Amino acid sequence: MEALRIEQIFEKDGEIEVTGLPFKKGQYIEIILIPKLTRKKRPRLTVGRFRQSGLIGIWKDRDDIQNSSVYARQLREQAQHRGHYDLAG
Repeated sequence: MEALRIEQIFEKDGEIEVTGLPFKKGQYIEIILIPKLTRKKRPRLTVGRFRQSGLIGIWKDRDDIQNSSVYARQLREQAQHRGHYDLAG
């Protein structure tokens, strides 16, 4: 079975209650608690904020990019294959 990750905020000092786990009576498990230093909330990216971000049109003056859609697709493909190693050869 894969590891189960649950993020929860302590409501009482020194106590935590976790219910609905997929384990059966008598099954051996290990519990590791790791405190998180901060819980950051990212602001929502609205259309207005995206337009103001400066990202739209950043490639318009580049002479080395003829078709920005093709270029973006190539970048995505490179990113997907990054870190994959051919173990057979």
